Amino acid sequence: MSVPRETGILLKDYAAVTGGGVGYSRFPVQACSITIGAEIKSHLEKCGAMDPIDKLTAGFKEFRDDGFEHKRATYEALVDQGQKPNVALIACSDSRVDPAMVLQADPGDLFVVRNVANLVPPYERDGVYHGTSAALEYAVQHIGVEHLVVFGHAHCGGIRSLFVEPGEEGEGNQFVPPWMSLVRSAYLRVQGTMPNASDDEKARYCEQSAVLVSLENLMTFPCIRERVGDGRLHLHGWYIDIRSCSLHIYDPVEQRFEPVD
Repeated sequence: MSVPRETGILLKDYAAVTGGGVGYSRFPVQACSITIGAEIKSHLEKCGAMDPIDKLTAGFKEFRDDGFEHKRATYEALVDQGQKPNVALIACSDSRVDPAMVLQADPGDLFVVRNVANLVPPYERDGVYHGTSAALEYAVQHIGVEHLVVFGHAHCGGIRSLFVEPGEEGEGNQFVPPWMSLVRSAYLRVQGTMPNASDDEKARYCEQSAVLVSLENLMTFPCIRERVGDGRLHLHGWYIDIRSCSLHIYDPVEQRFEPVD
């Protein structure tokens, strides 16, 4: 019985998933790595047999042997000629919403900035560390992107933290609350205009309102404001719900998020 493609899992894991279809008696006694197909790999992931780090290294091997080879010329050109994406995207660090995956972007299409709740801080020059601001500066002034997209999403843990009562946060909240205070205005707006709505409804509205706050903060950066003013740069507010796989784009004229058909 042949088992295709290397993933580095142990024979005993494969035997457990396949109900003993492959046993130690057919192979050398010592533990050994075997190669498996995507279907078996999926079974292993579902039953928890594959170590998460092994899964990632196996994924790299699959990419190296398949995906990379199919786009080798593209990757080599991006290295030799440099990146020149037209779009920079500010997205959340949430593991469930990968911009390149959900937008089916090719290598070199997106310059992606990810942080908790896809927030953009206002322009400041206070001499401390500014990861998001540095990325925006690089995207706009060095790469010369033509579009900046604030990519909000539903079920955001950062936004949900705004609805936790003071004193209930527990440990691990040294940096998140101050960061999320950037969009406290969105939270207060929701609480004031939707007092009878459920927390889920408030969170969804707050997630979208936070996108608008970040768009406003983008305009506090002189380099962005200048390029928007002369038409070299365009700002966009997007909102995705991964559960329903729906995308909404903010319409500044109608002042609401419109669904993408």
